[in-house]
Amino acid sequence: MAAASPVKSLQEEATCPLCLEYFTDPVVTACGHNFCRACLSRCWEGPNPAASCPQCRDPVQQGPLRPNRQLANMVELVKQLSLQVVKGAGGGGVCEEHQEALKLFCEEDQAPICVVCDRSRAHREHTVLPIAEAAQEYKGKIQAHLKTLREEREKLLGWKATGEGRSQECLKQTQVERQKIVAEFQQLRQFLEEQERLLLAQLEKLDEEIGRLQTDTVGKLSVQISHLSERIGELEGTCQKPASEFLQDVRSTLSRCETGPFQPPEEISPELGKRVRGFSQQTTALSETLRQFTDTLPAALEEARKKSLGAFRQATVTLDPDTAHPNLVLSEDGKHVRWEPTRQPLPDNPERFDFWPCVLGREGISSGRHCWEVEMGDGQCWAVGVARESVSRKGEISLSPEGGIWAVQQWGGQFRALTSPVILLPLSPPRRIRVCLDCGRGQVTFIDAGTEAPIFTFPPGSLPGERIRPWLWVGQGSSLSLCP
Repeated sequence: MAAASPVKSLQEEATCPLCLEYFTDPVVTACGHNFCRACLSRCWEGPNPAASCPQCRDPVQQGPLRPNRQLANMVELVKQLSLQVVKGAGGGGVCEEHQEALKLFCEEDQAPICVVCDRSRAHREHTVLPIAEAAQEYKGKIQAHLKTLREEREKLLGWKATGEGRSQECLKQTQVERQKIVAEFQQLRQFLEEQERLLLAQLEKLDEEIGRLQTDTVGKLSVQISHLSERIGELEGTCQKPASEFLQDVRSTLSRCETGPFQPPEEISPELGKRVRGFSQQTTALSETLRQFTDTLPAALEEARKKSLGAFRQATVTLDPDTAHPNLVLSEDGKHVRWEPTRQPLPDNPERFDFWPCVLGREGISSGRHCWEVEMGDGQCWAVGVARESVSRKGEISLSPEGGIWAVQQWGGQFRALTSPVILLPLSPPRRIRVCLDCGRGQVTFIDAGTEAPIFTFPPGSLPGERIRPWLWVGQGSSLSLCP
């Protein structure tokens, strides 16, 4: 405090009595008073040759003004000294113009000022408060805003916790259902394997009995056939003899032509036939059971798939014109895009694609399950999918997950998934595609919106844990529309 009074006195001596600011280009009058050259010139404006000193009112003859260089040097020294005093006293800030401590706050300009600024014309009509009082007042306002922001944050955290809790419950439920399905199919496989072993064992026994019966029958018939063959051979030889020799023992020959009753082969017993028919009925019943199961399984799987897709929330998607390639023309509502051969004169901002004819959706998605639909318009060159928000926009980028893009594409007469390498899809491109994004699983699925048939699914965990945005690629002569 001991140094404050001399410094204050020096500051007053270095201040112009007219503008109340530090001297600028000081001049001295004949009566010995000092003023800024510009301030004194304004006082003496007018045709009257007689003028007076603004401070002592003594008459002064106007003429060339004599500069006071020593005072100008002293003003610079006072500015430096004031700055050192403020810094040594631990002052918070210094006025750049006057090198004074910033002890006041201007309400109109919303900025700290010094005492010299307060006395200047720039702030003369403004409301000025001590800087400590202003800081306290504005801290109170900010604290009120902070309270509101904290409440909003707590609300969002609550929503997040609720959403995560529901997601965990759903995941637990799906895990339970998964275990049930695995157990049911395991039991079904065991049942089918047991049925297979049982039926094959029964067939094996039937094969053995039928084989024994066939062996006995064939043996007996073979013996009788052999006897008959011998008899026939003898009679044929007798018939070849001359008549006198043939007739000598004709009675014996005729007796050999007679044969006793042949023993018929053993037929399949009614019991064995019944067993075969019973086995046939078992296999028919099993076939019917499997047919019913295979008939109902696709419907059950389709119903489960629809329930799973029903958990997706319909997203409102509009296209971002700041990202659109210059050859793409967007509708005013951001719902339609078409390719034009003439490039539009658009600014080359960092967000804009400049090589591939792409455009992103405005909406970024980082959590939850969302879906939207895209309708194919004219042309046969297009792609539909999603991209990470940090996807590169400049130069030739990889249209694949490695490049930050997950999509299906119609190109060159082929419908394919943009994997690395690409996968040709064994179906015709639909007229309307539903994009289903599951951020929790990091997965995106494409569905034919007309038939509800699945098109392609990128595996879980494919997408990164960052914001994802809808992505469209529109080739030459093509157009796409976002469906309501």
